[in-house]
Formats: sequence, C-alpha cells, structure tokens
Amino acid sequence: MTTLSRASSIPALMKLGMSAPKLENNHKRSGFDFKSANSKESAFNVFRPQASSQQALDFAVAMQKPSWRLTATEPRERAPTAEEDIIPRNQRYPRVCPAWLKHDKQVLRFYGFYQEAVTERTDENSRKRNIIVMFHLEDGTISMCEPKVENSGIPQGAFLKRQRVPRADGKGFFGPDDFRVGSEVGFYARTYHLTGCDRFTRWFYGENGIDVGDDEELGMDQWSKSYKFMKTAEKGGLPSTKSAIDQKIIGKYSLGAPPIDMKLTQFLLNDRKVLAFKAYWDDHTPYGARIYFNVNYYLADNTIEFNEAHSRNSGRYPSPVFMKRGPLHKKNHPNCVPGMLSADAPLYLPEDLMVGDSINVWGRKVVFFDCDDFTAKFYKDYLGIHQKASTMDVSEKPMTHAKLAPPPHHRGREEDSIISCQMINPKAPKIDLEKMMVLSGEVLRFEAKLVNGIPEDEMRVMVIAYYPADDEVAVFELPVRNSGHWIGKFADKRRMKNPDTMAWFKLADLVVGKVVTIAASPFLITRADEHCLQFLEERPHQFQHSDPVACSVKLAPLKGEPEMHDADGLDPDRLKGLAHSMGIDIMDHEIITLLRRFGIGDAAAPRVHGPSILETARA
Repeated sequence: MTTLSRASSIPALMKLGMSAPKLENNHKRSGFDFKSANSKESAFNVFRPQASSQQALDFAVAMQKPSWRLTATEPRERAPTAEEDIIPRNQRYPRVCPAWLKHDKQVLRFYGFYQEAVTERTDENSRKRNIIVMFHLEDGTISMCEPKVENSGIPQGAFLKRQRVPRADGKGFFGPDDFRVGSEVGFYARTYHLTGCDRFTRWFYGENGIDVGDDEELGMDQWSKSYKFMKTAEKGGLPSTKSAIDQKIIGKYSLGAPPIDMKLTQFLLNDRKVLAFKAYWDDHTPYGARIYFNVNYYLADNTIEFNEAHSRNSGRYPSPVFMKRGPLHKKNHPNCVPGMLSADAPLYLPEDLMVGDSINVWGRKVVFFDCDDFTAKFYKDYLGIHQKASTMDVSEKPMTHAKLAPPPHHRGREEDSIISCQMINPKAPKIDLEKMMVLSGEVLRFEAKLVNGIPEDEMRVMVIAYYPADDEVAVFELPVRNSGHWIGKFADKRRMKNPDTMAWFKLADLVVGKVVTIAASPFLITRADEHCLQFLEERPHQFQHSDPVACSVKLAPLKGEPEMHDADGLDPDRLKGLAHSMGIDIMDHEIITLLRRFGIGDAAAPRVHGPSILETARA
C-alpha cells in the first residue's frame, strides 16, 4: 500500500469560501468546495496565501466603510407612481362601482297621504293620513313611516318595513322612475298620493334630467282643522271676543281707572277730515248703465258714504244717496237667525281705497278713478302713496252718427242736387246777397296759354274769366291768325273744382305764373288785365301776391346783393334770378306787383328800384 502523505490522509477537504461575492450578477458562491483526495494542492489551498488582484484590493478598501453595499450596488429603477399608491387601501373604489357602494346611505324621500274611511262619527267621514315614502338607492328597497301626532289615538310610526315592493301589475319592483310629485302609487292594494319631496330628491332627479314636479299644498281634513284650532286655543292664540273686551273695560271703569278711549281719540284728532273720491259702477243688468259716485270716507269714525252724481237729463230719479253713511265691511253676509252673534268682517280702511283699484260694495264692483287735493296730500304724507299718478280718464267718447253720403252729382248745380236729397220739397239754395250786390258785374280776366305739350296748342291764347259775385269761372279762346282752332267759348261759365285742392275755384288760386287745371286742360297764367290787377291790389290782406309790402319783406334776404342798392334799378328777370339763387320762391305775379309799385324807367325797358324795396322791407 502506498504510503500517503499527511495531506493525502484527509479523504476530502472542505474549505470555507471567504472571497468577496461577484458584483456583476450578484450571485452568492457556495460556502463549501469539494476536492479529490489525490490532489495535494487542493489539500493546502486553505493555508496557502493567494495573490490579491487590484480589484480585490479596491473591494477590500471599499468594504471598510459600512455603506459599501449601497455604493457598490447599482440602484433599481422605480416604477411610476400610480393612484393606488396614494389612496389608502380602505378608500379605493372599483372602476365600475356597484349600487350598494355608489349610493350608500342615499335615500329619496317623498311626502304624501292616503285617505282612510271613518265610520260611526258625525263630524267626519274620511281622514287624510300623512306618510313619508323613502326609497333606498343602494338596494332598491322602500320603507314608509307616518309622522306621529300627539294624542291622535291612532298607532303611528313605522308604516312599512324596508323591503322591495312589487308593482301591482306584477312586472318587477318599484324603482325611482315610478315616483313623481302629484302622481299616485299603489302599495299592497292601497293608493298613496305624493305631494312633495325633499331637496336632495329634487337635486337627484334634476341631475338625471327628470322633472319631478312641483310641490302641492297639503290639504287639511276636518279633524286636522279641529285639532289645530283646539291646540291654538289651548296656547291662548285666539283673539279675545268682543264681550270679553267690553267686560275688561267695565272692570277698569269700576276700579276708578278708566282706560283710553280709542274712538274718542280718533274723533278728536280727525274730526271734519274727509277723504273724497270719484268712482263709478258699471251696471250690467238689463237697461243698466254706468253710474258715477261721489265717495266720502270720514276719518273720524271710519265710516263711508256713496252719493250718486247724476248729470242733467240723465233720466234717473234725483235721489243722490246710494249708500248712507256707515261702516263698510269687506265681506257682508246675513245671519240665518235674527239676532245671531257672528264675527264681524274687517272694515275698509284708507289703505284699501286706492285710485285705479276697486272695492266690493254689497256685491257691486266700484272703481275709483280720481280724488281731490286733500285726499292726495293725505296719502302722500301719511302712507307715501301718490294717488294722482293713477288717475283714470273715464270721459266717454263722443258719439258719431253715421251719415249717408250724397249721391254723385251728374246734372245741374251741385247745391240743387244736395238740397233735393235733404228735403222733400226742395228750396232754392241761399245766395250771398251782399256779395252779389257789391260785386255784381265784376269780371277779372287772366291771359293764359295751354301747356299740354301738344305743338299745335302752343300758339293758342286763352282768357280765364273769374266772376267774384258767384265764384264762377269761364274760359274763352282769342283769335290767332292761322291757328287752326275755332275761337270763342272753351269752357262755359260755372262753378268748377280745383283738382289740386278738391275745392271750388277761388280768386286766390289764379296767380300769374301758376299752372291751373280747368276742364281737364292745364293753363299757364301769363298776365292779367289792368282792372284785375287794380282789384287785387285794393285787397292786399286777401291776396298776398298783390301786397307790395309782403313781397318786399320776402326779398329782405337780398339786402347783401350790390345790385339791390343800385339807384338805376335792376331788370325784373334779374331780380327773379337773384331770388331763386337765394332759395326764395317768388312768383311772376309778385314781380309784377313790385314793378307796378317800385318801377322806374320807360315802359319799353322797365326796371325795379331795389333800394325802395329794401327800405319798405325794413319799415
């Protein structure tokens, strides 16, 4: 047997791993290493020092610090922060919340009542019992309760335990869509009327775009009214009766301490002070009409009287008293038994009497439309009301009688035709005798020419004759050599209407330089004869075109023109051109009037003296 060395006598050697871990992949080396028994080097690896590398020395130096693991280890990449990392676990909601979590502790509350029959009672035959319906959104259950009323004698409180209520038709259970204010719902063969809901319920339906309806006024049955009246009486909320007040006053008088008499104080402060109104009442009964009143309200004792204000020949009996002076209650009703005591209705006070408003006077609607100055001042000083601002205009519209229009005139004089329609035995129309006697035989002639645009009529010369005695007009044609027209009467003598004014022709309508229409023919008046001009100039107040003073005043704006100050005068056509340049509308007749009054020079070349015109205008 081969002798083994000391080292070989050890069957297997285990050595502890004391080297630093690899930092690349951070894998931990095994602490034990197995070597074969025949290898000598392996047996003394534990005792043989190893040569240290520079990396090992660096690691040894780094390991001397306690934080060598943090510096030698690469930091891990952090994941982005999520919502779950911020919100605690007990407060996290799922993405799709169930109803029990989304609507936890949310309740839709409705108010309503149901009617219950009452038997064997004389004061009531039915009773309204109020209930509160609560719909729990978390599980769709419904519970009902009845508010407790003190000493009602009825078991109240929980009315329906919380549960899912099936519909009457058997199609599922009740949900939020089945409840609306003003609707009726049926639970277990009993019908309930919903009258309102709370603010959260109204907000919930509004957020979902549903109109839940307006709240209704909760009606009261006879028992509720009696119960409310009884509780009010127990707490002393009812006013004292008139007899009780009188007894208190008598008791104070008997003790020697008389109270203040309010009626006496009111009388002393407001004696002879009366509020006066004007009012009317429309009587709609057969053969009725509007009746006007003078209303007097006495501030001394709050009494009122109504006096009728009849007009002359109104057809009514002249008795002015409509309601004698006395208190007027707002609601009047007779008692079924004479002498029966009843509560008096409130009286009409000054604040109830407003201009523009109405009051009830024993079933009649009386409207106030005006008041006097003292009444308006009283309301403005004490009540701050401006009564005059509401004054109404009640004046009746004037009556217009329909009148038949006369038939169209087609023969004879128009005055004769109208009188024959107005009278059975027609009379001759009246004539202005003074005018006929003074102006009889007067004929005023104007020369004119046709301006109808026909070349053959341009050379025709017409004479318009006006008869001022009866305002008649005639047109004659003068002979013109080779005119081709027959001379003589163009339009016979008669009263004619001016198409421009639709009135009878007047002398003021015939002006030189103006176009008038006679017998459907337009005539331009070119000149007038001497007698006509003198006739017009003698009456300057009637004919402004023949008044030299009025014509001079009309040309006053021309005082700045040098030609108007020329002593030699100026041509009539030039004067007309200057007037038109200044925007003055002047007629040929007015130029003729100025030329006749302020003309200078010979007849072949007449001129108008401008300084005389300006001097007359200044005067």
